[in-house]
Amino acid sequence: MDAFYKSLLDNNKKWVENKLSIDSEYFENLAKGQQPPLLWIGCADSRVPANEIIGAQPGEVFVHRNIANMVVHTDINMLSVVDYAVNVLKVKHIIVCGHYNCGGVQAAMGNKSYGIIDNWIRHIKNTYRLHKEELDAIEDEGKRFDRYVELNVSEQVFDLAKTSIVQNAWKNNQDLMLHGWVYSIKRGIIQEIVSKVANNSKLDEVYQLDF
Repeated sequence: MDAFYKSLLDNNKKWVENKLSIDSEYFENLAKGQQPPLLWIGCADSRVPANEIIGAQPGEVFVHRNIANMVVHTDINMLSVVDYAVNVLKVKHIIVCGHYNCGGVQAAMGNKSYGIIDNWIRHIKNTYRLHKEELDAIEDEGKRFDRYVELNVSEQVFDLAKTSIVQNAWKNNQDLMLHGWVYSIKRGIIQEIVSKVANNSKLDEVYQLDF
């Protein structure tokens, strides 16, 4: 058996032993159900583990991850997660969390073809199109890259606000707030890009749904 693969199973046993040494009923209580207050929509990057970087425990964060933390309205996987989180789990917060040095965002800055992922990256390019004037005015490529990451997070938060799932929750006076964060892998610090969106008033009228 591959040594790395075997270490995963061994580490699991050690983790279980450690948890039980602290609380003998830890797993029994966890198995009773989940009531996380938060849905995390993050990047699939292996260096950005949702629970760990915010100090959350199992059961506290419902998670959806994809390349470049995108909210794409035709993505039935993402929409199903949001629907379950909002309408079943009744989460109070949804955080879209991107990160600096995101490979997906970096790929969207150029024209190189990467295969089938080009179709996903095209959605990221839409953010550049919407903010082309601001981004092209930034001469330093590294700073432009960082700003592109931030703008992409902001766009995804408002794309989330445009969904019928979220707007219907607001119509029903459900306590639901959207936030946008960017995580620095180099520093470990989170920067708040969008502090709180709690209704659809910040959307252009054409996106405000009439139920």
